[in-house]
Amino acid sequence: MPKLKTKSGAKKRFKLTATGKVKCAQAGKRHGMVKRTNKFIRNARGTTTLCEADARIVKKYLPYG
Repeated sequence: MPKLKTKSGAKKRFKLTATGKVKCAQAGKRHGMVKRTNKFIRNARGTTTLCEADARIVKKYLPYG
């Protein structure tokens, strides 16, 4: 069997934790910070884990994770 290729968009956006959960950046921080509240910007710092339904989809893109 040949090696499986990882989706290059997924490897830039997602990481797997040791327990197999999918870690990703918080959404909504790319642009348009003027219209966002300070509370939203503060709470959207750092990373979060995806819900199980979304994680199942992303794990297909990371075959050796």
